[in-house]
Amino acid sequence: MYKKIIVPIEIGSIDKGEKIFRKAARLLDDGGEIILLNVVEDVPTYVAIELPGNIVEDAMKEGRDRLGALVAKTGISATVEVRNGPPANGILAAAEDHGADLIMVASHIPDIYNYFIGATADRVVRHAKCSVLVDR
Repeated sequence: MYKKIIVPIEIGSIDKGEKIFRKAARLLDDGGEIILLNVVEDVPTYVAIELPGNIVEDAMKEGRDRLGALVAKTGISATVEVRNGPPANGILAAAEDHGADLIMVASHIPDIYNYFIGATADRVVRHAKCSVLVDR
């Protein structure tokens, strides 16, 4: 069905990420590609002063390691990519850079600030140039 699928995974919700990764594999055309993506947010300067200087680099390394472990655990072929910046922007940029025809994003239980599908998922749905599947 799809040739290139972006699957953004929040490292703190790796179980939810595994679920959508497995779904993506079922939707992938033969010869297609899945890109497992983790976007590490920047730390605001006023907070960074109190934290170790390499916190973002360490989080990016952890993201690569955890996504690599997920690929090994599932046996599903995928490219692992880690980006830095606002999550929605990173997801949208990855989709455009790779020419993705689907983004599969997990949504969390909404709170008062993002009642419908979540702040990141909402931004991705509104601005993506390809299809977006939001998994509850």
